[in-house]
This record gives sequence, structure tokens and C-alpha cells, in this order.
Amino acid sequence: VQLVESGGGLVQAGGSLTLSCAASGFPFDDYAIAWWRQAPGKEREGVSAIGISDGNTFYADSVKGRFTISSDNAKNTVYLQMDSLKPEDSGRYYCAAGSYNPRAGLGLDDEVEYDYWGQGTQVTVPS
Repeated sequence: VQLVESGGGLVQAGGSLTLSCAASGFPFDDYAIAWWRQAPGKEREGVSAIGISDGNTFYADSVKGRFTISSDNAKNTVYLQMDSLKPEDSGRYYCAAGSYNPRAGLGLDDEVEYDYWGQGTQVTVPS
């Protein structure tokens, strides 16, 4: 199983970045893919998730209206388009995969819901 993030970098406040998560080694269509982030000295927090089989999406309140999650199922890749970036969006962004039941919906309450994790990509928005 592999989850490989890319696309991080340094961007000025108000700018945009698109992160990518390339997945392999598991049945992509049966999973939800989520983005989590962790800033220095803070707990990891869920940012957004997508159910691959039905395209259902979920966003943390802090990023609603600014971030967009999407998937390219032919490429087994999930994207996170981040617009209107703020300094508080800085951190290491991880993608994670967890089994998905469309009837149960999506959640970002608990990391243990996600079985596989990537190594992360750094996003820095200077203040």
C-alpha cells in the first residue's frame, strides 16, 4: 500500500496550492480518502474527505468554501485544491485511506478510522 502526497510548498496569504495524493496497493473504489494536517505543537486535524465510490465530500468548518477535494478514479489520485490560503493553514498535510461505507457517511473525528497514511507534504503560508 502506498499513498504519496505532492504539491506542497510556500505560498503567500491569499494564494492557492493544489495537493495530490497518488494511491496504490488497495481497492481504491472501496475507500474514502482524507486530508489531515498538523502544525508544529498542535494535534493533527482532519481537513477534508471524499468517498471514492459516490463522490460524497466532507469539509472541516475551517476550510469550507476555500478548499475543494476531488478524485480522478482512473488515476487513483485525490486532489485538494486550496484557495484563499491563510497562515493558519500552514502545516504538514497527510492523505489517509479508510474503508468507506456510503450508508455510514464520512467523518474526520478519529484518525483510527483511516488505515493507511502517506508521509505528508509541507504547506507554509507566512504571516
